[in-house]
Amino acid sequence: MKQAEGKRQVMLPVRLTVKQLAELLGTSPIEIIKGLMRNGIMASVNQVINYDDAAKLASNFGYEPIEQPEIATPGRVPKQGLLEDDAKALKPRPPVVTILGHVDHGKTTLLDAIRQSNIVDTEVGAITQRIGAYQVEVQGQKITFIDTPGHEAFTAMRARGAQATDIAILVVAADDGVMPQTVEAIDHARAAEVPIVVAVNKMDKPNADLERVKQQLADHGLVIEAWGGDVVLVPVSAKKREGLSDLLENLLIVAELEELKANPSRPAIGVVIETKLDSTRGPMATILIQAGTLKVGDTFVVGNTWGKVKAMFDDLGRRARRAEPSTPVEILGLESVAQAGDIVRVVADEREARDWVTKRQREQALKAKTPTLLDISSQIREGRVKGLNLILKVDVQGSIEPIKSSLERLENEQVKVSVIHSGSGTITESDVMLAIASAGVIIGFNTRPEPGAKRLAEAEGIEIRYYDVIYNLIEDMEKALTGILEPVYVDVVEGHAQVRAIFSIRQAKVAGVYVTDGKVTRGAPARVMRNGQIIHASTINSLKHFKEHVPEMAAGSECGIGIEGFTDFQIDDIIEVYRRERR
Repeated sequence: MKQAEGKRQVMLPVRLTVKQLAELLGTSPIEIIKGLMRNGIMASVNQVINYDDAAKLASNFGYEPIEQPEIATPGRVPKQGLLEDDAKALKPRPPVVTILGHVDHGKTTLLDAIRQSNIVDTEVGAITQRIGAYQVEVQGQKITFIDTPGHEAFTAMRARGAQATDIAILVVAADDGVMPQTVEAIDHARAAEVPIVVAVNKMDKPNADLERVKQQLADHGLVIEAWGGDVVLVPVSAKKREGLSDLLENLLIVAELEELKANPSRPAIGVVIETKLDSTRGPMATILIQAGTLKVGDTFVVGNTWGKVKAMFDDLGRRARRAEPSTPVEILGLESVAQAGDIVRVVADEREARDWVTKRQREQALKAKTPTLLDISSQIREGRVKGLNLILKVDVQGSIEPIKSSLERLENEQVKVSVIHSGSGTITESDVMLAIASAGVIIGFNTRPEPGAKRLAEAEGIEIRYYDVIYNLIEDMEKALTGILEPVYVDVVEGHAQVRAIFSIRQAKVAGVYVTDGKVTRGAPARVMRNGQIIHASTINSLKHFKEHVPEMAAGSECGIGIEGFTDFQIDDIIEVYRRERR
């Protein structure tokens, strides 16, 4: 950015997310969302908006907007809206590939086989796995691989606004076939809207069954080219290094169809793949350059910190002076540790970098709210939302198809229902991350979240809806799609009290209790619990401290409690006090 006629100029791509616009304008996503609401637009933090809406907001924030190519994320070249000089500046770039799949189907072995084969072919010395991304060369063309631990990391980056992958390789073992984590990987790749290339690994196994794998893939919507679909499938054996050349050549073909381009001449922009705190060098980060060229000496901002490139290292640990689009490098010179998925942008100087970070830190407490089902219903009613993304988790596998098909039948010409992932078992952190990345709602049918997933959902504002009757689930979704969903009321626990004595007063029984946590309030709804089971629910009609009637008692206090319609207290009963809250 630079000064121009009293206003700083800001370069805006044809399309960008709310989060990316907030970073460009040096403000918080919630301020962007408020500005969009004032303009009659409802949007979530990861929702994409067009240049016109972004430019209007930029002007309101005191910037002079300038239209530029869509460079904040790699992928297809925009087919329209480019300025002529922008189009001329774009040049082909290597594809960025991520490998996904089931935990023991050979992802790491395949990565190592590709890496080692390429090292031999190019006559470079022994490989050292230094950073979480690397490049190989095939027929004079480069391919960049991101070495992530799995689809959770892949989706975590998307949740932070970074689309770092052009193509996903789905690894399926020929002897095992499609497994639950394979299905998860398929759903995560689809949600990212990237082409999928299937690598059927372990073809050297005696019980390998390629035809069974093809059928299982088709059952999950991945129809291979030989069967009339558009999914490329390549049989390989990572252990024997067979089929690797075919796999790499097919990646180049898919990349060519995607028309992947970027402008190498602009100031660099990229994404953090991984970070670490080196005991001698300090904070370091692996960066994937997405557009422009990063050079030693460049000043940059990244997330809530900034830095100056003191040194760069390529995937083999060699020093590098510059890094062009789709090139992964490890950089030295950050002021503090960044986070995976943070966007890296080169700025003019340290002053601009410090100003940027100061604004980000000032606003970091303000957090954009992920839309709830009620929010989405309201937006559907007003015609601002055309789709509903759902993550469905059920108790048993047999419940998935009837619920999923019932949900998908609800969609109409105006609104599309997408069950972007379904599975049996508890709700996991991976489910929550997918909901964050896709602005979706999690539906739990006869199942509950794992503790870590519950904490993450609460921290990120992700709504989890629980049902035990299919009719109620379908009815709520139908109401959401027609924009008439009623508010949901939930019980918020305010405190607990333990019964330690029982008194008879004027033919009524009162419990002498010790308030163990929170507070108890006269007139509040309360439940009497015995051995973890609710045995009565009504209200607190009497609350005394010694002989005085009191409105409430806090934790650590002793008092007498009377419960409306209940006298059958026992020692160690728990009285749970709560309030009803609209959500």
